[in-house]
Amino acid sequence: MSRPATPATPAAPAPAPPGRRPARLRLAVQSAFALACLWAGWEFYRFVAWVLGQGPGPATRPPSVEGFLPISAFMALRRLLSSGQWDPVHPAGLTILVAALLMALLLRKGFCGHVCPVGLIHNLLARAGRALGLARTPPRRAALALAAPKYLLLAFFVWTTWIGMDARALDSFLRTPFNIAADARMLAFFLDPSGMTVVVLAALAALGLVLPYFWCRSLCPYGALLGLAALASPLAVRRDPGSCIRCGRCTRACPGGIRVEARVRVNSPDCVGCMECVGACPVPGCLGPALPGGRRVPWALAGLGCAALFLGLHAWARATGHWDSAVPPAMLERIYRMALGAFRL
Repeated sequence: MSRPATPATPAAPAPAPPGRRPARLRLAVQSAFALACLWAGWEFYRFVAWVLGQGPGPATRPPSVEGFLPISAFMALRRLLSSGQWDPVHPAGLTILVAALLMALLLRKGFCGHVCPVGLIHNLLARAGRALGLARTPPRRAALALAAPKYLLLAFFVWTTWIGMDARALDSFLRTPFNIAADARMLAFFLDPSGMTVVVLAALAALGLVLPYFWCRSLCPYGALLGLAALASPLAVRRDPGSCIRCGRCTRACPGGIRVEARVRVNSPDCVGCMECVGACPVPGCLGPALPGGRRVPWALAGLGCAALFLGLHAWARATGHWDSAVPPAMLERIYRMALGAFRL
């Protein structure tokens, strides 16, 4: 007499993820830098208002606003590499670019993942898009096509400013009133945007809801530069194929759309070092940041390391005269008044 078949034992459910600590740390660091940017923007607004005679004074210009002049900083980097001279007009902008490059070389594309305020905006848009059910993941070929524009823009800037201009022309441009007053015109641009500007910004925000991190992954040449530099970083997320259960949570959590579950070492120009894939992994020890040779390091190293590197370079720049502009205040005020004319704040 045959024995009754033993019912199949149901498969044990996958263990729950260890928590969202990497995502929380990333959001906290991003928010802290965003608040610093808002403070600098307010101080710069007060300074320009005082210069134009439209606000109380005296007020001081915060050098950190130069972080919003990436093209000028990119040209200043070319001048630094060719002549060894630090840009005296917008030195803080060059300092911030050097800090971003050092982050990329040491800690992946950490400037994009933890410091950049545009990255914070797209982080919040991506969260909203997922919560509303709008977020979509494009197929691999479509994702590659969407990434092409940022590299084309980077190639354009390299060609026009690093190849198309000789050292004399580059030095002359950096000292022109146009470049000196670039931050003031940037402020006017955001305070009085044209109808087309509003439409473009709204379209980018809408695309950020549907295609997470659209600007960062498709259009930002700064991110393209840092992504290429990050390929040389010793730090990268490593996956243990033996313990991986192929659940796909790491891939779904990745802001860069990287197929983490298909890689052993995640060395991609789209990796921003956010470690959200590590936080999403349900298997302890399966995913984690590691150095060459496989030696694991704490997952918080990327975010906290980026903050420490940025603050350390900022302290060095202030102590060595690489932060405050060498343009005399009286000349700066006169150039600002010429650039803005009758503009009302």
